[in-house]
Amino acid sequence: MNFEFSEEQTMIKDSVTRFVREQYDFDTRRGIVESAEGISRDFWSMFAELGWLSVPFAEEYGGFGGNVVDIAVVMEELGKGIVVEPYASTVVVFGGLLSAATNEDLKASVIPSIIEGNCLGSFAYMEPQSRFEMADVTTTAKPVDGGYTLNGVKTVVANGGTANSFIVSARSSGDQFDRNGISLFLVDSTAPGVEVKPYKMMDGQSAATVTFNNVSVDDTHLLNAPGEAMDLIDQVMPQILIGLSAEALGIMTTLNSLTVDYSKTRQQFGTPISSFQVLQHRMVDTFMACEQSKSMLYRGLCESKSVSEGETDGSALVKTVHALKATVARYGKTIGEEAIQLHGGIGMTDELNIGHYVKRLMMINTAFGDGDYHQKKFNQISYMS
Repeated sequence: MNFEFSEEQTMIKDSVTRFVREQYDFDTRRGIVESAEGISRDFWSMFAELGWLSVPFAEEYGGFGGNVVDIAVVMEELGKGIVVEPYASTVVVFGGLLSAATNEDLKASVIPSIIEGNCLGSFAYMEPQSRFEMADVTTTAKPVDGGYTLNGVKTVVANGGTANSFIVSARSSGDQFDRNGISLFLVDSTAPGVEVKPYKMMDGQSAATVTFNNVSVDDTHLLNAPGEAMDLIDQVMPQILIGLSAEALGIMTTLNSLTVDYSKTRQQFGTPISSFQVLQHRMVDTFMACEQSKSMLYRGLCESKSVSEGETDGSALVKTVHALKATVARYGKTIGEEAIQLHGGIGMTDELNIGHYVKRLMMINTAFGDGDYHQKKFNQISYMS
């Protein structure tokens, strides 16, 4: 099987790699994180000019017409620079849900603005009581003439403080834990009744608690049929998990590289610590952990391709992405802990980039279900099959 990137994918990869290397060093990133918005609007405009924001969108909307492999290429390279601009939340998650929506008018009006860099979006789905269960929804969508009224609270909304629009999951029928009865709405962040309280996460990324108090939403802002949100979410979730795992792989690769380089310069007993066999063994272990994560990511990409080409029904893909997320969580923890320890005391400081990479890995682990959650889901599918 050919695992080489196409010419177009190689060009995209090289473009992101060059940006991270030449314009997004650690000091630049720290300055952006410490700024009021926590992102660089100038860099976001650059992403639009370079075409990165168009990658997964169909050509009819002005997009590149890419697939999940193209997304993984971009996300892995962004991970190597722990880029804080909201590519994942806006393009992969928010954009992915829009692309899969059945509301063609809504797609035609919003997707081009994402590609142009004018729309920053986020998926508001998590609630204080729900943890990782997306079907646990207490936010209500009460039908009224020509639309709905939303009431409820969403927490840990990625990029919530800078987002122009939210895709909001709300219950239009059924009980709190029912899979059916959940609907997805596009809501403007400045709409009357929307209250946004932004804050910083430990990895430097921004998030927000968003409250909806009698927010009026036109029924033309439904992404798909009322009550059928989970079908759309399930369709997009493999792409989201693969994208985040690719970002994690970029981080793990960088941590290994930084640790090996440091071991060649750090002197102990008059010799570089890289000459100590026990440390060599540990660095081989982290290298193998990274390679196993890459192998699982590539399996996910292959399964995704099979689904898109109609060769499989998607059940194997669901099982694979659960295994992928669990694998990335396990090995990300191993690589992060070893990187900090092998750097010694300096690895614990905020002035060194190592800790910042590890924090981002920890946050990726909690996004859309941690390793334990996905291991449990994988076990349930394996038992039933």
